[in-house]
Amino acid sequence: MMKIDIIGDIHGCFQEFIELTLRLGYRWEDGIPLHRENRILGFVGDLTDRGPNSLKVIEVVWELVIARNQAIYTPGNHCNKLYRYFLGNKVQVTHGLETTVAEYESLNKADRQSVRQKFIKLYEQAPLYAVIDDNKLIIAHAGIKQEFIGKHHHKVKEFVLYGDITGEKHPDRTPVRRDWAKHYQGPACIVYGHTPVKEPRMINNTYNIDTGAVFGGKLTALRYPEKELISVPSTMPYISEKFKSFT
Repeated sequence: MMKIDIIGDIHGCFQEFIELTLRLGYRWEDGIPLHRENRILGFVGDLTDRGPNSLKVIEVVWELVIARNQAIYTPGNHCNKLYRYFLGNKVQVTHGLETTVAEYESLNKADRQSVRQKFIKLYEQAPLYAVIDDNKLIIAHAGIKQEFIGKHHHKVKEFVLYGDITGEKHPDRTPVRRDWAKHYQGPACIVYGHTPVKEPRMINNTYNIDTGAVFGGKLTALRYPEKELISVPSTMPYISEKFKSFT
């Protein structure tokens, strides 16, 4: 059985990433976290944007996933946007991307080329969502409906990256999303992030582990198969309105 520690949305909070992996029993050797007991890391996406050290997160995750095959990464919507930016597509450099772009533009030409190539490869080799442990565990950035598991068409990609969006907007222009986890009845354990919550949300064998590290909350990991939750506090300013409450 695979033993994996799945980390919620990092969003450039590299110091919290270090502290969380240390809490999980990883040792940082040669600049990356490795576990002595053959555990590996998993990432629910949104590695970058808003936080102070997005490019450092990219470098470490690339080394773990691509260079060493010691982690599993699934992309989030912010990852998708950064990928399109690196391809040269026209995207709005807003909603946090501006912080990553500022870091990127501060590098010399060779370092810019290196981090761009690494992220493009990381993204292009990543599964839209990861199905692990004989279909018992799924990592998907914003979650996934039972009927979408095993499929990869446009609606599945939209759901996995953005959640169960209705097409409507809240007054702050954020999208209105349905509470898909409340109705999930599938056998697989689904671990996801995307929607910041003050505490990890566990419902119907789903785990939302985006506890808003970049908004001053916590960075959280789910240890699998133990299903133990481990968190470390954020060093970022606390912004209460960024956290979703479920009733």
